[in-house]
Amino acid sequence: MLDINIIRENPKLVEESLRKRQDKEKLAWVKDLIEKDQQWRKLKQKTDRLRQQMNGLSKSFSKENLDDAKKLSADIKEKEAELAKLKGKISFYLMRLPNILHESVPRGKDDSENKLVRKWGKPAKPSFEVKHHGKIAVELGLADFERAVKISGNGFFFLKGALALLDLSLQRLALDLLVKDGFTPIQPPFLMRRKPYEGVTDLADFEDVMYKAENEDLYLIATSEHPMAAMYLGELLEEKALPIAMAGVSSCFRREAGKHGLDERGLFRVHQFNKVEQFVFCKPSESWKWHERLLKNAETLLKKLEIPYNVTNICTGDIGTVAAKKYDVNGWSPRGKKYIELMSCTNCTDYQARRLGIRFRKKDGSKEIVHTLNCTMVASTRTLQCILENYQTKAGTIKVPKALQPYMGGLKEIKGNK
Repeated sequence: MLDINIIRENPKLVEESLRKRQDKEKLAWVKDLIEKDQQWRKLKQKTDRLRQQMNGLSKSFSKENLDDAKKLSADIKEKEAELAKLKGKISFYLMRLPNILHESVPRGKDDSENKLVRKWGKPAKPSFEVKHHGKIAVELGLADFERAVKISGNGFFFLKGALALLDLSLQRLALDLLVKDGFTPIQPPFLMRRKPYEGVTDLADFEDVMYKAENEDLYLIATSEHPMAAMYLGELLEEKALPIAMAGVSSCFRREAGKHGLDERGLFRVHQFNKVEQFVFCKPSESWKWHERLLKNAETLLKKLEIPYNVTNICTGDIGTVAAKKYDVNGWSPRGKKYIELMSCTNCTDYQARRLGIRFRKKDGSKEIVHTLNCTMVASTRTLQCILENYQTKAGTIKVPKALQPYMGGLKEIKGNK
């Protein structure tokens, strides 16, 4: 949520950010928001003066004063109703206006105009035709998509044998790297109520892909970022407690629409997957350094796995509501001969924390909104796809990345589970 003081003092900054986002609808909101805020402040002053008069009359009990008090009371109630109506509209705008973009976010209409930051590794060009990751997983007895569809529908899967262990190994490698960097492992609730969810994000960005428990005020989490962001809902933290760096470990649930064909029997576009997520609460002065640090951690994992990747700076037409700046890290797919999104790294500045009411007390006693950042460390299913393609052999086996072999009991090659 944006700070109302920014709207009052520097509306041009907000308007310019919306122009970069090419959001004409919300750009039109700013003028109305300023007008409503001015009306609210003037009416608030009038109402406060009436309350002072009411307090003065209450000290006397004459018949004349009683009549005046009744009139004042009716007037105050009328103005309070107007104030509530104006406040509701102001809150509607503030909760839905997107975050102010950082100056380094590139302009662009869609994901085709995201800016390449860097590449790492040499993309593999196998001398043989690389099999679809879902197909080779089934052939080796490492996955069962058909039986998962039978009991749960498209977008679900069974992982078996070495592939199930590989999934767990990815999570453990990610966790070990983060613990070494000072992060605290967190296993959050997998269900959240609507109120804290609305504090974390604009549900318009997520509600169409979220699962809701029937007749319950509970949503299955789309990412562990969301419950971790809401963990300190409404709290005042001490400056010495910051930064708080967490490594969330969870299953994630999304009603992501899968494509017809092979993708329905694959691991790229699924409704349930495991993920290790970096999440940080920090002082505003430190958030941009943290953004680069989280990105470095994600890149370190892919370097350990020896999966070629690139990093892109997400453009104004592709960036989400809560983000001030976002990077994507994309791994190489030999079969698709392209990079596929594996990780995203976002600085939300004070946008989430303001919605959630999370502040910190500075040494001088003043209070300030914290900054929040999140970054995927590993989304296991998509990373498994990259491993099944990049480590596939002509003989139809899968090499185990060296970094994962200690977690796999020393296994160097997966030859099947049949």
